[in-house]
Amino acid sequence: MPCLWYDNQAEEAVNHYISIFKDGKVNSITRYGDEAISLIIDCKNQAEVDERWEKLSEGGSKSQCGWLKDKYGLSWQVVPASVIEMVQDPDPEKNTRLMLAMFKMQKLDIAALTAAYNG
Repeated sequence: MPCLWYDNQAEEAVNHYISIFKDGKVNSITRYGDEAISLIIDCKNQAEVDERWEKLSEGGSKSQCGWLKDKYGLSWQVVPASVIEMVQDPDPEKNTRLMLAMFKMQKLDIAALTAAYNG
């Protein structure tokens, strides 16, 4: 799943892209700062997170919040599906606890993030 970041005109660009594809849709919008592109890997469980994280980061570099760069310089975010669902929760307290826990991690830990989310 590609993740596109823009400094500006993001919604205009997304609407343009969606208009090109008959069944196109926006799954979610998260607003951050800098412009970038990355690929998000939607993982089913911790074992899949662990495997993808280790294989993709080999020869590259690891960062926080599930981000890594592979040996070719492409950015990836290895994210459990359950965490994607939690991030979209409109409850600001749950979301803040989740994000604060995530900022302390490199590879995402589903159990620890779920515990933080639940308080």
